[in-house]
Amino acid sequence: MPPRLSEQTLGHAQPGTARPGYVRAACRVGWVHFGPGAFHRAHQACYADRLLERDPRWAISAVALHGAAVRAALAPQDYLYCLAELGPGAPMRVIGALREILLAPRQPQDVFARLESPDTRLITLTVTEKGYCLEAGGQLDVAHPDVQHDLADPDHPRSVIGFLAEGLRRRHARGQPPCAVISCDNLAENGPTLRAAVSAFAARRSGELARWIEREVAFPCTMVDSITPATDESVRERVAQAIGLTDAWPVQRESFTQWVIEDLPQVRVADWASVGVQLTNDVGVYERAKLRLLNAAHSTLAYVGLLRGHATVAEAMRDAPLARLVEQLMREDIAPSLAGGAVIDIGAYIEAALGRFRNPSVRHQLEQIAWDGSKKLPVRLLPTLTEALAAGRPLERLAVPAAAWIRCIVARAHGGGTLTDPAAEALLALGAACDGNPGADVARFLRLEAVFPPALASAPAFARALAAAYRALGASGSLSEFERA
Repeated sequence: MPPRLSEQTLGHAQPGTARPGYVRAACRVGWVHFGPGAFHRAHQACYADRLLERDPRWAISAVALHGAAVRAALAPQDYLYCLAELGPGAPMRVIGALREILLAPRQPQDVFARLESPDTRLITLTVTEKGYCLEAGGQLDVAHPDVQHDLADPDHPRSVIGFLAEGLRRRHARGQPPCAVISCDNLAENGPTLRAAVSAFAARRSGELARWIEREVAFPCTMVDSITPATDESVRERVAQAIGLTDAWPVQRESFTQWVIEDLPQVRVADWASVGVQLTNDVGVYERAKLRLLNAAHSTLAYVGLLRGHATVAEAMRDAPLARLVEQLMREDIAPSLAGGAVIDIGAYIEAALGRFRNPSVRHQLEQIAWDGSKKLPVRLLPTLTEALAAGRPLERLAVPAAAWIRCIVARAHGGGTLTDPAAEALLALGAACDGNPGADVARFLRLEAVFPPALASAPAFARALAAAYRALGASGSLSEFERA
């Protein structure tokens, strides 16, 4: 086995391996990130890596809110890891932007020390939709067990909202300047949504703190994009062979990557343009295109593809009826809800997205995309459905992803399978109660207010479309009826 990747062994990496273009010891932490999973390490940390070549202020202190696996893998490597881009001739690149990974449950005071440090100017998050402790309407769920715990014991939070509110309180109390807090998760209006959640939490403790957060702390909207398949043993083997060193947890992603941030004064602390980050006054156009086109299409491929026996996005795209359905869904049903104007060419965006889906080098597991459907569908699909219903546009294809999601849950429930979702227990119970009657099965799920907004769930036209799609798909994901749509 090749030697383990580390500061000591990095100089022995195979020729052609891209290495940090700066002296890591000369860099200081100016960036705190919650959620050091694969996407962060393949995306934001890569931008930080480029920034550090020009400016030593942007080393990252990452905070793991739950598991310790990433730190266990990377600490022996001095937090170095390899990024493998997916495509012909794509390079292997060792990323050095991570300085440390703190385990929030064990080291809350170390986390707060970073949050209140005068060097810290950026706080970013990739904690997935479920990490924000929100109600279906997007407001903070004050009844959430983690929120209740954090209000009672703010010095030992469990939620990212609790950490941010207390960290900002300490920063304010010590007279530190406010910083930018940037959500990099797939939430509609993610900046204002995060601000509202943190402010609502803070208001439960101090009205003055809540007002300071609202007035002084920047929560810019942002949009991030790069398909990042999960790491498996084949990736580790490929990386070891390519760089001549063993990496316990490399990451992989497609070559395409995009980061768009709302142009606010507090954001301009870094030279973003030099590393390809786009600053704009209208992130919403990019955000809606990604959520409604790319992410909704991904969810469609995941749930319908799983029903049809596929394992990856590229494999699902080789299924001609499914590929046609997805393209029609994007071009004919979702695109009318978007207005790119001079900012985005929607037709070109769809063409590029379809090409990314077909990339044979990207083994993006449908099972991974299918995780947390109860949190993803309300932001990826249901706003488009709601607008189409109000505008009198067809719902038949738009209902397919939601119907396929229900079918997947029913199949897991009756087959004794597991479900990766924060509402897994309740969803599997609903699935177990289903008997194949489309109207009755769909009605059970439409009562889930945390997923389906009451106004949409109570609309007869939507209920009919969802039941029709559920019936047409069947247990095997048949698309014969939609071929004629």
